[in-house]
Amino acid sequence: MQHLIPIASGKGGVGKTLLAANLGIALAQQKKTVVLVDLDLGGSNLHTVLGIRNRHAGIGHFIYKQAESLEQLLVETAQSQLYFIPGDGLFSGTANLPYYRKLAIIKQLQELPADFVLLDLGSGTAYNTIDLFLTSPAGLIVTTPDTTAILNAYSFLKSSMLRLLQRSFPARSEERRIVLDFLHQKVEGEERDIGTVLESIRTVDRESGDTADAALETFRPRVVMNMGRSAQDIRLGGRLRHVVRNNLNSDVEFIAYLPQDDLASRSPLERSPTLLRYPDSAYAQAVHTCAARIIHDPSPGMPPLYNDDEDLRELAQQFPLDRDGITR
Repeated sequence: MQHLIPIASGKGGVGKTLLAANLGIALAQQKKTVVLVDLDLGGSNLHTVLGIRNRHAGIGHFIYKQAESLEQLLVETAQSQLYFIPGDGLFSGTANLPYYRKLAIIKQLQELPADFVLLDLGSGTAYNTIDLFLTSPAGLIVTTPDTTAILNAYSFLKSSMLRLLQRSFPARSEERRIVLDFLHQKVEGEERDIGTVLESIRTVDRESGDTADAALETFRPRVVMNMGRSAQDIRLGGRLRHVVRNNLNSDVEFIAYLPQDDLASRSPLERSPTLLRYPDSAYAQAVHTCAARIIHDPSPGMPPLYNDDEDLRELAQQFPLDRDGITR
């Protein structure tokens, strides 16, 4: 059975692409067949982290109909059982992806012959990025222990949930208008949570309310805390959980805590994945832990209601933390 795992972030610079490359390697080292797809439209650079030269046909060739399928774009990597589909680096303008080609990409992704298909998406909340993230209920949102990154992770999660609700109803329907009105009024500062939207949809039609509830129930993305440095990270992670509970009537589960590691940051410059070049590094150990959890639970259900953020605390325990950072 194939498992599609989109990897996204609310902002750039949080280590999303580095995680995608190394997580793909970690899964392949556990004898899983993995396809890494660079879908950071307009900014593809996954090939650099993998140490692959930008000379292969990629997503741009499929978008512009110079390739009939995504499968014919597969490139072998240095890791056995790990394959790569390059981005759009040889083309310009693919960030403005036509809707019908986006649908074609989504259909092709679901047909790739692999145990895991990892999508390295662009950062931010553009519709193309969110729609690709919504191809699976089990995506990963990467953030760092910084206030701006936490707020952007929340914004990405909120935008994804509202886009999911919007797409659950026909165009020009009253239900979709309610969702769009909520988006507009939030910009103007009206304080309402997503529960208000669900209540308004239910007043239109009870079955529509059930449809909206069911859509959100199946949406179970997990969060990766990257560049961890200190015990303060736990409190910032708790802040994300708190605002999601209060404003989105949902919960988040942390699936990985990746420490700040100078060896990992060298990877793009050295054009070599961290797990292959520095397999004993702290970062590599944490990525292996993340891969093991994904293999064990590739399609998560309702996240447990953690108290005092013990999931993030448990993940961080393998790295000694003090007030100033990771003890070396």
